[in-house]
Amino acid sequence: MALEFTDANFSTDVISSDKLTVVDFWAEWCGPCRAIGPVISELATEYAGKVNVGKLNVDQNPQVSMQYGITSIPAILFIKNGEVVDKLVGAQPKSNFVKKIEAHI
Repeated sequence: MALEFTDANFSTDVISSDKLTVVDFWAEWCGPCRAIGPVISELATEYAGKVNVGKLNVDQNPQVSMQYGITSIPAILFIKNGEVVDKLVGAQPKSNFVKKIEAHI
């Protein structure tokens, strides 16, 4: 199951983590976001213990969304040691996520 990131827990759960963290910036009303939801859940299960995989609702957490300049969703940031090391924008096939994850773990 994907983690739930918020403005409140982002610093401790993502920025301070020593693991690669995949953050899916999404919203309820976004069709492509809902389309990749199952992929995010699969990645969370497959990489459990190795990579943190979670979602951040942009409507409920505007602070983090603005901090990272998220203007299009879904936007997926790959963050390691507090730094954005990669990103994907728009609905993508699972293989694209796997390539990015494998390149950074």
